[in-house]
Amino acid sequence: MLELRPNCECCDRDLPPSSDQARICTFECTFCADCAEQRFFGECPNCGGDLVARPIRPENKLHRFPASLRRVVKAHSACAGARPPPEPGPSWATP
Repeated sequence: MLELRPNCECCDRDLPPSSDQARICTFECTFCADCAEQRFFGECPNCGGDLVARPIRPENKLHRFPASLRRVVKAHSACAGARPPPEPGPSWATP
């Protein structure tokens, strides 16, 4: 069963289970349509396989077969500048 990861691993855009903008390879690396097409030209940067539209799981099946909540973000060279900088931590955590 597909994991249905919740985000683009390049730009970290949210990709809910109902999104028609999610693209995956056979290993379920997950990207938004913009990154898949404009940064990777339809080829997975991890395995070299095709990036294709991720199927949409019917909403009535999500309760029994929920989408993953695990966010995956990788430092692909083509993603430089695609993600916003991380939020600063709390002031008490600064050394």
